Formats: sequence, structure tokens, C-alpha cells
Amino acid sequence: MSKAKGKPLPDDVKGYSQVRLDVDLTTGKIEKSTLSNEFCRDWIGGYGFGAKILFDELKSGVDPLSPDNILVYAQGPFPTTILPTSSKYGLFAKSPLTGMFGMSISSGSVGAQARRAGINAIVFKGKVPELSYFVVDDDDYYLVPCEKMLKGKGTFETEDLLREEFQDQRLAVMSIGPAGERMSRMGCITNDRNRQAGRTGMGAVMGSKNLKAVCFRGTKGIKVAHPVEFYKIAKKLIKVANGPATAKYRDQGTPAGLTSYNKLGMMPTFNHREGTWDKITNGAFTGDTLNEDWVVKKVACSQCSIACDHLARVPKNHPDWPNLIASVDIELLYGFGTACGNADWPTVFKCINLCDNLGIDAISGGVTAAMACDLYTDGLITKEDLGFELPFGSTTNLVRFTEEMILGKGFAGEIFGHGTRVAGEKLEEMGKKGASSYAMHIKGLEMPAFDLHGMSSFAVGESVSIRGACHLRNGAYGLDAKGTFDRFGYDKPLERGKAIKKLEDVYGIIDSFIICKFTRGIYENDAEIAKVYELVTGLPMDEALLLERGDAIVTLSKCFNIREGWTRADDHPPERFFKMAHTKGPAKGVTLKEDGYQQLLSGYYEARGWYKETGIPTDETLKKLGMDFVIGKLKPAPAKKGGKK
Repeated sequence: MSKAKGKPLPDDVKGYSQVRLDVDLTTGKIEKSTLSNEFCRDWIGGYGFGAKILFDELKSGVDPLSPDNILVYAQGPFPTTILPTSSKYGLFAKSPLTGMFGMSISSGSVGAQARRAGINAIVFKGKVPELSYFVVDDDDYYLVPCEKMLKGKGTFETEDLLREEFQDQRLAVMSIGPAGERMSRMGCITNDRNRQAGRTGMGAVMGSKNLKAVCFRGTKGIKVAHPVEFYKIAKKLIKVANGPATAKYRDQGTPAGLTSYNKLGMMPTFNHREGTWDKITNGAFTGDTLNEDWVVKKVACSQCSIACDHLARVPKNHPDWPNLIASVDIELLYGFGTACGNADWPTVFKCINLCDNLGIDAISGGVTAAMACDLYTDGLITKEDLGFELPFGSTTNLVRFTEEMILGKGFAGEIFGHGTRVAGEKLEEMGKKGASSYAMHIKGLEMPAFDLHGMSSFAVGESVSIRGACHLRNGAYGLDAKGTFDRFGYDKPLERGKAIKKLEDVYGIIDSFIICKFTRGIYENDAEIAKVYELVTGLPMDEALLLERGDAIVTLSKCFNIREGWTRADDHPPERFFKMAHTKGPAKGVTLKEDGYQQLLSGYYEARGWYKETGIPTDETLKKLGMDFVIGKLKPAPAKKGGKK
């Protein structure tokens, strides 16, 4: 029972600016309004704001790439405070990649500069008549046509040109590349060169609106409700964030997982045919090798004491890409590395660099490239199709494929330029039977760096993710990796469901605050997380209320998906995990079992208070979460081409 729930709200809320801008891109009209105290408390920030605005204001069934889609920029109450890793923002829209709830989160300078400009949320509607960028400069808000200046430019050059235009290197810029302009469904948004709002195609939504970039610059300060107590706890958190709790992210970065997951048979290789790789076992392709031989600098985002961003450089004497710099993490070493059977570091760096600069989600890009390598290996696509060879282990040709895929050129661009699901559909239409089985996605979103053959809990956790295949909506992979439950078994479905739900609810709060998940271990418990929120905002909060709001945020985004045509069948891993066993490693001979998986899925639905048979929230659950406004509004929308199926 929450003691904070019934307490009166203060008249003067801190942390939040509570400023919302509504930008009609078609007419150029900009309206400014105030987010209520109740709205801020109930929906917290980032993810929660995006879910509530989209559910309330986006008509179901719209084409994600039409002017009718809504693009929401949102952040929480913490940017520009000293809370570790608090300079983050989120983008939300109906996803062109999945046809469902789309969201992507990024770090860097944007969240801090937007807060200094006094912004909490921007809602973009309509479409600009010509390519333009939007500026928030303290209290000045305006659109600038940029067809001649920026059309076709990569995100790196776009950011440089806009900072030069404003004569201000502090200008925060989030922009799309040529992939977003051509509305690749994998289109991403880049800021600060090495930070991306990557997943679910938010860059394509910007492109569909002729919105090349959004720029922020501000000079306003921020006040917290209880400064003495907040600074005391924030300084303690900074100290912990500089210690062992985050050491692996600071020292090796996420590539440390290459070795640990390889030992468990959970590191996807050769498009998820296997879960181990001899190149990792023998030390050729590990986090240690990356850091010793290639990493030249580690950098941090604003308000971050960890510095997890590892920058790798290709030597100046390299024949193809001298001095090339790439921001590297495990997801990209998986996509363009292990999943493609490629252990050539410069090739991986070049593919990452292309994705970040030309503007597609590098996770989706790498998984799509792995699908192409797999199809080529089995003869479903050929040298005659592509114009070049592309077996597993390709290097120069993998780079060529990646660039053509991103830019929509040739067979690679035409077939694979919108991700794995569309590629499978197009190849099936060409008579390539079975091609869709090579597409490693859930709900249309390409899979992250975890192989599910021996991860029965995470098979559910990843599949129920609101935005599609995702390891960042809950941390259920830890339930398997740490042995909380039998990772090869299907017992205790309700207990597993409760564990998955708890993780998902906490992550929903983290994504609404928005803070980095790398710091989730620096807090003593969930009560301390709630305490930090109350100290900054002045809004009454405790652990029970915080977890309730996390539950509500996840449930509301699920309701969005149901309204867009979601069914239980969408919460399901690719058939490869049920039909193709590993031939080596700890998961040798193992496949997921359909009946066992379905039992665990039902356990998760039951734990959430959703109907076990359908996964639809009960009216009782909606009322408990204060979501009466949803009741009676869950009739699925008709499926549209390019949407769910």
C-alpha cells in the first residue's frame, strides 16, 4: 500500500519545466501549454509521457509514415541536475518497423540542453512542405528550411554544419541521415555523433515529416524541491557510480559480454545458428582484445561519471579506412561481427560508422546483414542477385552490402533496406520459399545480442517487449544467466512471470525518469529511487506508488499495441529457436519447447493481471492502475500494409 498516493500535490513542482510544445509542421503553428502536476506524477517523464500522449492523441490504424502519425519528444525531471546519467531523452511514435508502439532513447547533450531551454515535451504533427530543421533557443521556437544546405547529408556533417551555422559548439543537435530521408523503416536519429535513438524507426518518422533535425540551446537554470538532501544523496550515488558497481561498463564496456555469454552458449553467432564462437574462445574477438588493440578513448555523456562509450580507431596505415572512428558496444559487435561470422575489427567499425552517419539503427542493420549472409550461404540469394559474394565471414563485401542496404541501392537496398521482416516478405514473393525463417525479429524489430535457445525466461521477457525484440524493456536475461530459474526448463510459470513483470516495471520507471540502466545497480533499492524523485520534484512518491506507475506505463503501451491489432501470437520468438538446435556448446541439442513457452507466457500474463488466454488487461487491472480511460477502447484497428503483418 502506497502512503504517498493520497498525499496532496504541491502547487510548485520542481525538476520538470512542465512546458509542452505542439508543433504543426504542416502550417508552422506552434502552441505552448503546461503539463499538469497530476500528469507529471502519474506518467513520470520520457516513456510515460510518450505512452500517454500517443494513446490519447493518435488515432488508431494510421500509416506510420503518413503525416497523421505523431512524433513525441519527451524527457523526465532530472536533466541538468547532478544525478548520474540523467541527460537522456526519448522519442515515441507509431513504429514504421513494427506497426506498434515505437520508442527510442538516447543520451548525450540533448536532454540537458533541452532542459536548459525549458522544454519537457514536444509533439510534432503533420509534415513540413520542404526539408527543414526545428530550433528551440530558450523561448524562441521556429522552423528553418534546409533543402539546399542539408539534404542528403550524413548526421555527422549535419551536426557540424548546424553548429557552425549557430556559431555555437554547445548546440545540441539530433538529426537524420539519408536513410531517414528516404524513410528506411530502420532509420535512426543521431546526436553528439556517437549517440543514437536507434530502435523502431523513429528516424523514418522524422523523414516522413521532412524534419531533418531538431536543435536545442538554452540558458535557464533548474531548481529542486529539497536541494540539501538531494545533493547529499546524489553525491553518494556519484561515488558509487565511480566504483565497482559500474566498473565493467567503464573498463571494458558492454563488449565484456562477448566472453561471459559465449561461456553460457548465449552469444548469437551465424545468425543464431549457434551460441558460441571459437573466435571468442581463442581470444581473437573479445572485449579485452578490443580495448587493448583498438580503443583509443573512453567518453561520457552529460551528467555521467561512468564513460561507457568506447571509441575505436582504424590505424592510419589501413588501406581502406585509415583513421576511421567508431563507437562500439556489444550489440554492434554481435550484428556485424558474431552474427555475420566476421572477426575483422576494421570491417565491423566501418559498418557501425556507416549506420551511425547515414542513419539506420545499427542493431537492425547488423541483424539484417546477418540474415543476408545466411541466405547467401544456403543459396536463397546469389552473387547474380547481389552483384558480389556474401558468405559468412565476408569483410569488404559486408561493408558494400551495408552501404547499399542503408542507401536503398541495388538488390541489397531494394530487398533488405527496410529490415528483416520486409526482406523475408519480398523474397517469399519472389518465390524464395522459407526466406522469412531467416529473419531474426520479434514484432518486426531485429533481435539483440542474446541467443534464446537456452534462455527460457528471457524468451518470454524479450518477446513480450512492447516495442518488439528488446533487452532494454526488462532485464529477464539475468534470470537465466544468474540461475534464478532453470534456463532450460519451464517450471514455476507464475513465479517467473512475477519476476519478469517486476523487472519490466522498474525498467519502465528508469525509461521515464530517464536515467541510464547502467546505473540501476548504484541504488540501494527501489525505495531510494523513489526518494530521489521526491527530493527533486517535491511530488510525494514511495516504492509502492513508483512500481504502480511503472506497471501503468507498461500496461498503457500494451493497450496501444492491442488497439493497433496486436494478438498473443505476436509475443513469440522466431521459429528458428524451436526448430534448429545448436550443434555445440552448453545449449547443444536444445530447442525451445512450444508448450513450455506458452505456459510461461500465460504465467507472465497472469502476473500482470491480464487475461491468460489473450494477454489483454482486465478491466479490474485497468481500474487498479487508474486507467479507467482505457476501458472500452481496446477494439483492434484493421491491419494496414506495412504494419503488423
